[in-house]
Amino acid sequence: MAEQGTHKPLAGGSNPPSATNSTSRDDLAAALDRGARSLEIPDDATLLLAVSGGADSMALMHGASRLIETGARHWGVAVAHLDHGLRPDSADDAGFVADAAAALRLACEVRRTDVTALARAEGRSVEDAGREARYRFLAGLASDGALVVTAHTADDAAETVLINLLRGSGLSGVRGIPARRGRIVRPLLGERRGTLRALLDAGGIAYRDDPSNADPGFLRNRVRGELIPLLEELRPGAVDRIGRFARLAADDDALLDAVAAAELARRRDSDGAIDWHDPPAATLGRRVLRLAIGDPAPSAERLEALLDAAEGDRGGVTIQLGGSREASVNGRRIRIG
Repeated sequence: MAEQGTHKPLAGGSNPPSATNSTSRDDLAAALDRGARSLEIPDDATLLLAVSGGADSMALMHGASRLIETGARHWGVAVAHLDHGLRPDSADDAGFVADAAAALRLACEVRRTDVTALARAEGRSVEDAGREARYRFLAGLASDGALVVTAHTADDAAETVLINLLRGSGLSGVRGIPARRGRIVRPLLGERRGTLRALLDAGGIAYRDDPSNADPGFLRNRVRGELIPLLEELRPGAVDRIGRFARLAADDDALLDAVAAAELARRRDSDGAIDWHDPPAATLGRRVLRLAIGDPAPSAERLEALLDAAEGDRGGVTIQLGGSREASVNGRRIRIG
């Protein structure tokens, strides 16, 4: 399914640093440094940059390289690229990234995986399977203590909030994209995609445009190409305001998670079963059960079915939760396994 090994650069990569505008690279470095400071990324951190070859990730790579060149940061930096094998020319993207990394004197690891086959095997959408494969690849490649750095921007965060709203998500879904999760950090999350692209263009820094990003068959592409521009037209600064809303929602969600964790601990018996004789409010109950089940979270329909079974009079009910997990309800006690 995957080919491993360091990619040998192909001809025709991005411009070398000497051929680009240093002012633009300084501005990219400043944007990255702002995010790194807010995330308290140590000056001597080891970073693995996830680079697709698109504008955002090229901004990340050039910004990091410039910070190291100028001595502003003393990071140990390597680049990682996963070829999803979704297009006949996807290997060209891999070669482009390898060339660009080599021009900046950065180590680069490229691998190829069959995301379509992975999606079929795991019962996921191609988009979800690609995301999961990418994070597995990065987690496996990053050395102990290293941080995995992605190039998500404020636009990505706003798109995620809107997509989850359209899917009927609860509070957890409108948190957007976290700036830090475990050892994954996103220092460009406060930057606008258009600003980064303008800096790349001004500096003569090459990047790749993935044609699948223009495919209207993907909801994210329509949110990006149609809904976000409309919202910005109706209310300039809409992306930033959505980001502010997401941060407030994240604070509320974290508080509710803490309340749910305390409630789950209070209800869990010594044998691991969850006592549901005196059910909590439905809002808290959903969160308690979601926490008990863990990731990946069950669908809203399965969670509601479990709540109904736990609060009903009928015993001996089993609810399938997905991912080879199930919950059994007997005598208002819930077991998850």
